[in-house]
Amino acid sequence: MVETAKIGDKNGLNRCPKCGATDVKLDTKSGLLRCLFCRTEFQGVEVNAQGGVEELNEKNVGSGAVDIVPNEDVIMTFKCPSCSAEVVVNTEESTSSRCHWCRHVFSLNEKVPNGAVPDMVLPFKLEKSVAEGKIREFVMKRQFFAHPKFKAEFTTENILGVYLPYMIVDANAHSTMSGEAEHLVRKYTVGSKHKTTYYDADAYTVMRDFDMLVDDLSIEASSDKLNQNVKQNTNNVINAIMPFDTENCVDWNPGFLHGYASEKRDTNVGDLEKQIQLQVEDIARYKMYEDMKSFYNRGEKWDSEKTVVKGSSWKSAYLPVWLYSYRQPENGILHYVAVNARTGETMGSVPVHKSKLLFVSAIIEIIGIILAFCWFRLCLEMDSDDNPILLGLLGFTPGFIFYWFKMKKYRNMDQRHTYEKETKTTIENLKKTDDLKEHRKRLRNSRISGENGTRMTGVIANKGPEMMGEKMANFIGIGRSADSPVNSTPVGAKAEEETKKKFGL
Repeated sequence: MVETAKIGDKNGLNRCPKCGATDVKLDTKSGLLRCLFCRTEFQGVEVNAQGGVEELNEKNVGSGAVDIVPNEDVIMTFKCPSCSAEVVVNTEESTSSRCHWCRHVFSLNEKVPNGAVPDMVLPFKLEKSVAEGKIREFVMKRQFFAHPKFKAEFTTENILGVYLPYMIVDANAHSTMSGEAEHLVRKYTVGSKHKTTYYDADAYTVMRDFDMLVDDLSIEASSDKLNQNVKQNTNNVINAIMPFDTENCVDWNPGFLHGYASEKRDTNVGDLEKQIQLQVEDIARYKMYEDMKSFYNRGEKWDSEKTVVKGSSWKSAYLPVWLYSYRQPENGILHYVAVNARTGETMGSVPVHKSKLLFVSAIIEIIGIILAFCWFRLCLEMDSDDNPILLGLLGFTPGFIFYWFKMKKYRNMDQRHTYEKETKTTIENLKKTDDLKEHRKRLRNSRISGENGTRMTGVIANKGPEMMGEKMANFIGIGRSADSPVNSTPVGAKAEEETKKKFGL
């Protein structure tokens, strides 16, 4: 029989609704909490809704998302409310602990009013065996150019179930955008031997004004995971396994952490507000691109954009991830393969054996140059209409292209959470103005000049001026910036110990 968890028990404890014991654990198969004393299964308490997103007119911050007190002691002694024993807890490594006498599991929720304990938690759904299979499949598809030490030391026994801290944000926003957009009228080619493609287009002055309701926009609440410089780490692959089905979150209960690691939040709302503002702006811009692209098939150029967040709701949450990690010895990069423990979405980074990849790429490049030279001579002898110089130059690219695609497949440096597409968003009260400005002829570009309708400014992974440098590093195989510190942490068992220590196991 499935019971319903009681709310507001004496001392604020999370007790079994049948026997009152506090030693409870998540059963992954059923998704229910199980009392380890009487074996009763019961549901977690669903998160109480506080009205719709459209009703938000100010910033509301949940109790678990309030600012962390910087001077809070990390080593604390707690008196067990069940048997009065004293238990010492390192709060840097864990937000819950167990009494070693009566096995009572207590939370820091009442002891540390500093926002370290989340408002809600999304329980693990995917069993470890399933996650192991997904991680193994991901790695096995990337064996040929994988680093030999990695292949020798890879084992799914190192996989950890980890609750990572996130902020879940609802936003009630209003956007106004104005600029130009172009509709393709005609595409044609001029010339016989040297052909040139031209485009004729109608240019419109456009304006869009609308309300936007953003539901459950998720962002990492750990400064370590927010550091997504792909030249130095592979945190972007963890970002890429979002979104989570956060609508199924339940109120915080330490029983869900039984048997899993957890990482404590170390960022405040103020640290994340700017990033969330940028992402809300990106969502607004993308929604207009999706709405307009069927007619304005040459894109948009926005000259003025203004998005105001009228109200927001912030809640701290623990979201479940199955995580495999490997420290690459020669450059210290910590590679992750992560599995969303709710949806099964998998993404990762596998260290590359660059000498082998460069050797194969060089062979492909040499073959490409030989074929291009032969084609160049053939075109000259036959007086072909094809451009022999262009075709010859293409022969100098296959090795570089092969190298780039393989690095992209193995390292996945460009992967991220596409929040602009995947965040639940509703557009309301949309007002449109579309005025024909002029007819433009013989345009050389296939898209409108200055197009910015798909511009993303709130991307954490590969963001801003670093993006080109990171892509170039990916292309030539640097893997990290020249001035980044080299971590000499050994691989194998010691790397596993390091990961367990980091997550409080």
